[in-house]
Amino acid sequence: MDNETFIYLLWGGLAIALIVAAVTDLKSRHISNWLNLVIALGAPLYWIFSGMAFWPDMIGQIGLAAIIFTIFAGMFAIGAMGGGDVKLLTAMALWMHWLTFLELLVIMSIAGGLLTLLMMIGRQIRKTEGAIKVPYGVAIAFSGLWTIWGITGHSSQTIF
Repeated sequence: MDNETFIYLLWGGLAIALIVAAVTDLKSRHISNWLNLVIALGAPLYWIFSGMAFWPDMIGQIGLAAIIFTIFAGMFAIGAMGGGDVKLLTAMALWMHWLTFLELLVIMSIAGGLLTLLMMIGRQIRKTEGAIKVPYGVAIAFSGLWTIWGITGHSSQTIF
C-alpha cells in the first residue's frame, strides 16, 4: 500500500471517529476519552506518512494543539464548553495545518449556532423550561467532516 492510500485510510478513520463522537454526544452528551485518544494517536501516523518534517511541522502541530487546549479549557472553566468537546478539538488540531483548523473553527461556530437555535426552537415548541445542553460535539464533528471532505475531495494532495 502506498503512502497516499494509507493517508486516505487515516482520513477515513478520522471521519468514522467523528461520526461516533457526534452520535454519542447526541445520545448521552458525552464524548469518551478513549475516542479522543484514538483520534489524537492517529495524527502522528498521518504526520509520518504525509512526509512532515519534525521541525517545524510536527512541533507546530503539537504547539497548535496546546494553544487550542489552553483556549478551550478556559471556555470549559467558565462553563461554556464540555470537557469532551475541548479534548476533541485538541485532538483534531493535531491533524490540520493552522489555517485549515481556523476554517474548521469558523464552520464549527456556525454549525454550533444553528444547532443551538434549532434546540431553542424545539424547546419552545415543546414548551419546556430549563437550560439547553447543546451537544457541541455534533458541531465539531460536522466541521471536521466538512474539512476532511475539503482536504480529500478536491485534490490528491495532502495539506502539507
